[in-house]
Amino acid sequence: MMAYVLSGSVIGRQFYSTDLGGEREFTMSGLQTILANLNIAFSRENIEQIAAKREAFAPGRPLAAGVVIREGTRLHALWVEYLAKMPASFQEALRSVVYHALSTEPPTPIVFAWAPGYDYEFTMWYAPDTPPTKGGITILLKSRYPTDEHPATKSAPSPKPGKRGKSR
Repeated sequence: MMAYVLSGSVIGRQFYSTDLGGEREFTMSGLQTILANLNIAFSRENIEQIAAKREAFAPGRPLAAGVVIREGTRLHALWVEYLAKMPASFQEALRSVVYHALSTEPPTPIVFAWAPGYDYEFTMWYAPDTPPTKGGITILLKSRYPTDEHPATKSAPSPKPGKRGKSR
């Protein structure tokens, strides 16, 4: 099962990162490739293989441990870069959901999706098991495009001496 989030705002725009081995990387397609790999790994057909490695997602472990996205690849470097920008609380929530899903019997499939947003958002829903089918978890992450800097991270200009606004 694959989840795709399409946005008309990306048509005709390219988002590059230049710090991955000095080469320009098409980061949006890289992020979509990462999500596609996650969706394949956590699908009903493949999740047992990841469940065997569930301790890689135990409390205190980093998300980018190379279990799904192979370490040493450009894709892994992009994933590490993206996760490093994500608030620590979001990383822990994501890790916790994955660890729980891999700990159920049978493991619970997860669908990952991303959409553009101003701030970071984490939306999760669970479709419960029914007699004919196993349920599943869907995680929707929203954030700026991977190479967009959040305005709050830019330093604000200092007021010039003697140019402060009047207080009320």
